[in-house]
Amino acid sequence: MSRVVLAPDSFKGTASAADAAAALAAGWRSVRPDDELVLRPMADGGEGTLDAFGSAVPGARRMPVTVRGPVSAPVATHWLLLPDGTGVVELAATSGITLLDPLDPLGAHSAGFGEAIVAALDHGVDRLLLALGGSASSDGGAGALAVLGARFLDASGQPVPLGNRGLGALASVDLSEMRPLPPGGAVILGDVTNPLLGPLGAAAVFGPQKGADAATVPVLEANLVRLARLADGDPASMPGGLAAAPGAGAAGGTGFGLLLWGAGMGGGAALIASTVGLDDAIAGADLVVTGEGRFDGQSEAGKAPTVVAALARGAGVPTALVAGAITVEPRGFAAAVSLSELAGGGAAAMADPRRWLRAAGSELARSMG
Repeated sequence: MSRVVLAPDSFKGTASAADAAAALAAGWRSVRPDDELVLRPMADGGEGTLDAFGSAVPGARRMPVTVRGPVSAPVATHWLLLPDGTGVVELAATSGITLLDPLDPLGAHSAGFGEAIVAALDHGVDRLLLALGGSASSDGGAGALAVLGARFLDASGQPVPLGNRGLGALASVDLSEMRPLPPGGAVILGDVTNPLLGPLGAAAVFGPQKGADAATVPVLEANLVRLARLADGDPASMPGGLAAAPGAGAAGGTGFGLLLWGAGMGGGAALIASTVGLDDAIAGADLVVTGEGRFDGQSEAGKAPTVVAALARGAGVPTALVAGAITVEPRGFAAAVSLSELAGGGAAAMADPRRWLRAAGSELARSMG
């Protein structure tokens, strides 16, 4: 009998991390029913972070809240209260790209994320974990900060509209009346290290994912430059400013906004792994299985599978990778399974991801002999 830890991230837009772990387990058990399976759904700060904490932390409570979604339509969602008084708020669940169709790169905003943060503060949390990723907007976090008490004003002293487009009219920023951080502070759970501005920044790299075409990306960038200049000084003359901080470009620049509030930057996947006790789960295991929807060049920059694999390697345990698509050579994995290859194409894999995750679990179990 073997002990196997199943610690996948979500397969974004198709299967949550918890669903992916359950499907892998079902496939594994169909071949090796006597093995001990330990399910530890993972996340890196994007979609599925609340589910990962909720399934791994005993006593975690869902706290319902209704917020303004990415273009202000109401969204019924929740934040998570952990037994130690920590509140976990996920941007993807409040202001996420999966909540918006069609996309609106200039109009979408992060105000709903701020409303969920305020709900957690009003409840009296001791600390906040703020999960960034999967954002629909490129507003630099201005929507969230406005809910927290910041003032973003035009030349006539009136609040600018929410969204990146509104930043084009920005004339002044007043951060003096923002809500204070909780006693234990706030930590940003992010899965990227991009700065706010420039060729590796929020607009250039992530704007197209949010629906921006070639003509719109420079507009997003110019408006974020205006925000950075007014909120944190001229970024061109402040290479050490918050706009240049690793992770400031996360979630359409919401990382920058949270840094302005005083939150600290933390590695999403590594901190989540620690919180859900992944180290203890891996100790003594014979195999760790991890995965995500797409394993590509960004996966090695702190994404969940590489963090899980590093923890397993440190414990001397081999790791297998399962991904919807694998576009780069997966280094450091004992085995790798592509759902697209199993299904005969990406569209087929995405149409029924749980089926192919079960198939991947069966294939890996057979490879154990």
